[in-house]
Amino acid sequence: MSKKNISFILHKPQLSENIGACARGMKNFDFNNLIVVDPKPIFPNDKILATSVGAKNIISTSKVFDNLEEAIQDKDYVIATSARFRNKNIKHITLDDLKELDFSKKVAFLFGSEASGLSNEQISYATHTLQISTNPKFKSLNLSHSLIIIAQKVFSLVKKNKSVFKKSKKVKSASKQEILAMVNLCIKNLDEIDFFKPKEKRSIMLENLRNIFYKMDLSDKETRILSGVFASLGKKR
Repeated sequence: MSKKNISFILHKPQLSENIGACARGMKNFDFNNLIVVDPKPIFPNDKILATSVGAKNIISTSKVFDNLEEAIQDKDYVIATSARFRNKNIKHITLDDLKELDFSKKVAFLFGSEASGLSNEQISYATHTLQISTNPKFKSLNLSHSLIIIAQKVFSLVKKNKSVFKKSKKVKSASKQEILAMVNLCIKNLDEIDFFKPKEKRSIMLENLRNIFYKMDLSDKETRILSGVFASLGKKR
């Protein structure tokens, strides 16, 4: 189990202070991989650096992406945080369930913007959703507070070196990039036969399609087989 495999993704963060506080919280628990997707403020800026205090190195080495798909393509597990349970076809876990994850894989924790959190479309890119247990009458947590709670929990697991949920070494899990490529190939072929009808339901159908593939924990061999099937179907038209 290695902290080098663990990333924290801030999707469309709005406040410089929260970005800086997230970096500071990460350094408190010895995590270094910060990913920022389409931030509202200029990144980095003086306010971010000031609120990060002693974690300026995390800001300077962070990765910035224009969209979520690019940010997660090399991840094995993407765990989306949400203040409420979504009725989605994605495995829903709690903080205690994190001990079941294989942290030898590349794991990313995904956080939404302060104002609106994560949309259903953004959550459809995740392999798991995670809800932090709070007062049911006041569930909303500050962005940096959510990150710190999760970082502390994962830090304690890494320190104890507990990792269950292991596959046979002979079976290699498909990377997020391989699964994304397969899903996009499937979508391309479905678009060519005008599968998504009516058009106004295309986005929800895409969410459901991603959910099906991302929750399957496919091996690289299984992903290659399915990609071959989708490619073959495209050629036969």
